[in-house]
Amino acid sequence: MTTGKPTHPQPSQRQRVFAKRMRASMTEAEKRLWWALRHRIEMRESHFRRQVSIGPFIADFCCIGCRLIIEADGGQHYSDEAERRDAERSRYLQAQGFEVLRFTNTAILTEMDSVIATIFAAVSRRL
Repeated sequence: MTTGKPTHPQPSQRQRVFAKRMRASMTEAEKRLWWALRHRIEMRESHFRRQVSIGPFIADFCCIGCRLIIEADGGQHYSDEAERRDAERSRYLQAQGFEVLRFTNTAILTEMDSVIATIFAAVSRRL
């Protein structure tokens, strides 16, 4: 029987401070996505939080209830090394039972309806 408690270690004080700093300095794409997650996806159990520590990582947006993570990827994510780190990060989060959706900042800024439709479908599927 599961207790509903996370199976990953609690975040360190350093990680908490970093997550707080990231919440205070969101990119324009993150701000718009955050607004959309709060106002356009209104389903029971779909409460999203920002900059959530999960193990050694901080997820941009996370819905614990449906085990869904949304990442807003800016230009720094497109080098070979960054793509390798992102793949490693996604594998870890998936092993914790999360589905990970990644969207480019450009897609968030220019194709928000499509982004929200994809997220809505994932939330619906996972609830």
